[in-house]
Parts: sequence; structure tokens; C-alpha cells
Amino acid sequence: MRLEHGFTVPAPVEQAWEVLLDLPTVAPCMPGASLTSYEGDDFTGTVKVKLGPINLTYQGRGRIAEKNEADRRAVIEASGKESRGAGTAKATVAATLRAEGEGFTRVDVTTELNITGRPAQFGRGMIAEVGNKLIGQFADCLSRKLAAGAISAPT
Repeated sequence: MRLEHGFTVPAPVEQAWEVLLDLPTVAPCMPGASLTSYEGDDFTGTVKVKLGPINLTYQGRGRIAEKNEADRRAVIEASGKESRGAGTAKATVAATLRAEGEGFTRVDVTTELNITGRPAQFGRGMIAEVGNKLIGQFADCLSRKLAAGAISAPT
């Protein structure tokens, strides 16, 4: 299933690029996500999400598979398994950044998502709705932190 989202953050593209690739900085902005460990471009963690009447927890791993600074394009590949149940989730998330006006950055995100198990029964509509909500909350959190100066480009 393919999901597409876009949002704008109040930071120059150079700063937004650095911050979005800094996993410990951005992970807390993703609702339900917890970064367990990271080394270089590889990471492990958990994601808790509510889909309809069920609460799901996935444990998994991922990596930043591509970082193209010239095009401001990054690709993250991640996969996980339900903590309780036999379901799995695999996602390839591609984010492209571009300057939008002075001091703002447009982030376009395309996610290729494959799920099995209980969540698969809910279909594309509900999954897309939950995805929209999560990305919206992520963008709001990141925007608030950038606007407040709580996040600066890593040194």
C-alpha cells in the first residue's frame, strides 16, 4: 500500500535536512515510537499504534538506506513484528525536502507499507487515516520544536 503525505516546517532546508536525519532527535516526535538503540544508520525500536479497536506494538529494526544530500532525499527501510501476535509490518519511507519561501522547508513523504496479521483486516481506508493522523502529529511536534529553537542542527 502506498501512502503520500506532505508538510512544511519552520526551518531552512539545510537545518531541516540535518535534523530529520538525526534519529534520537526526531524519534520522540513520532507518536508511539521509541528508539531502543542506534548505531550509524541502523536502529532498533518499538512502535505502538491503535488501529480501530486494537492496540498494536511492533518491535523491529530499520536503517537509513539512502541519504542524497544534493537532492535532499532520504530513504528509511524498517520492518517489525507484532509483540503479541503473528503480524508483521514492513515500510520503505522516502522523504524529499525543498526550500519553500524564506526559512521554511516542504517535506514530501511517500511510504510503501506492507502489513500482515490483524491490522490487514482493516483495509486501506483506516490504515491511511491512521497514517495521516500520525504524520500530522509528527509534523506538528517537529514544527513546534523547530520554531521554539528546541532543535538545532547537530554539530
